[in-house]
Amino acid sequence: MDADVTDSAGTPADPDHPAGKTPQGRSQDEPGTTDSKDEPGSGSGSAAPLGEATDADASQGPADESDKGDEDKADADADAPQGEGKDQAKPSGGGEEASAGAGAGVQTWADHPKDGSASRRKRPWLRWAALGASFLVLVSAGAGWWLYKKLDGNITTDTSAAAELKVYEKERPTPVAMDALNILLIGSDSRSGDNKKYGRDDGGSQRSDTTILLHLAADRKSATAVSIPRDLMVEVPKCRTGDDKETRERFTQFNSAFELGGTACTIRTVERLTGIRVDHHMVVDFNGFKDMVDAVDGVQICLKEPIDDKDARLELPAGRQTLNGEEALGYVRARKTLGDGSDTERMERQQRFLGALVNKMQSNGVLLNPTRLYPVLDAATKSLTTDSGLDSLRDLYDLVRSMRDVPTEQVQFLTVPRQPYRLNTNRDELVEPDASDLFKQLREDKPVAVVPADELKKKGEEKEKAQDEKPDDTGSDTGSDSESPTPTPTYSGSSAADDLCEQ
Repeated sequence: MDADVTDSAGTPADPDHPAGKTPQGRSQDEPGTTDSKDEPGSGSGSAAPLGEATDADASQGPADESDKGDEDKADADADAPQGEGKDQAKPSGGGEEASAGAGAGVQTWADHPKDGSASRRKRPWLRWAALGASFLVLVSAGAGWWLYKKLDGNITTDTSAAAELKVYEKERPTPVAMDALNILLIGSDSRSGDNKKYGRDDGGSQRSDTTILLHLAADRKSATAVSIPRDLMVEVPKCRTGDDKETRERFTQFNSAFELGGTACTIRTVERLTGIRVDHHMVVDFNGFKDMVDAVDGVQICLKEPIDDKDARLELPAGRQTLNGEEALGYVRARKTLGDGSDTERMERQQRFLGALVNKMQSNGVLLNPTRLYPVLDAATKSLTTDSGLDSLRDLYDLVRSMRDVPTEQVQFLTVPRQPYRLNTNRDELVEPDASDLFKQLREDKPVAVVPADELKKKGEEKEKAQDEKPDDTGSDTGSDSESPTPTPTYSGSSAADDLCEQ
């Protein structure tokens, strides 16, 4: 048996017939060959096909399977590479015996040691590759979980506001457009803690330096941010103070509601003023605003004149420039040295800057890039206080995701229609019926439009001129106008698509 193996796979037993060139039928004539399955005439002129020899040895079947062997041979011949002889693809008779003895399923004797050694060489590398991949997955998952918990833990939940709002639930408006969202954004003007460098600290008292009612349309195709002047004269309801006392109802300037009764009192004041149900609220302090601007690498503005405002800690030359967080905070807070010094003009400047910030985040792909979004979220969450409906990173992510497809031209900013208060020009009062019309549109989730103040003024003058020139007999024209659809109310404002350098 050993002689047969050597003859077919190793050194030739006969010098006249090297290995691989064994004459066909040699396996039947060689001494020691004991293949009892070969019938006379069934393989005298050729070696048995590879498939037949393997099947026969494995199953110990009868010799009359030569027909099946012929079919297997045809298949083997068809699969043989082009340019190679069929005899080269078949092992010699001795090789068949060795293959059968080694076990069923091994095609050739030469393949057996090669396949085994390759398998032994590859398996350790596959194991190490699998272990390495598993390690990377675990490290990535652990890092992601740590970042998530860090951002999630940054957010402060305002439980006291929820408790007070629950007490006065019967007084609150009923939602009209169920899928729309109304979020009250409050910029805290507290001078305590890290904010004390921006002014005198009155024992850590709170001030609502900026208050914006953000309306997200039910279809999430538009967002309207309405600023409420801090000096607007309004009815402030009875509210509970921090030491659980109750204030009296009073007619006073708007920002006193936050100082007297905190967030809940401000929410109830806004709901009484507008008739709009506030679904969520966010309170952001100075440092949060600064860090968000720094996280997007600054925001570009253009100044027609240089600024030197010691109260706002701001000194800037005229022209186009990019503001960092500290400079941006001074820019949106400056009042006395910019424009006419009014709070209304400061709000308009805040709106334009917020629009530029939103535009920078969308145009630079911040909202879709995790490596750039993380610093923004970290900055925002560190100084963010919200209600329980927005106090997790998941809640904030869902909110941002619902807004990221809103076109920048449909992110609109405006101030509630106001004018100097008749009894004190240093205060404001609503302009009616314009203010009520605006609140009604938002309450019912209907669209509003904004244009720059000078353009709105020009349109108003043209309308008045057209009415003055209209003849007295206008019966047919009036009927035509009554059948036309109601135009979208238009207010003075801006959008996130506006360029601050073109203002």
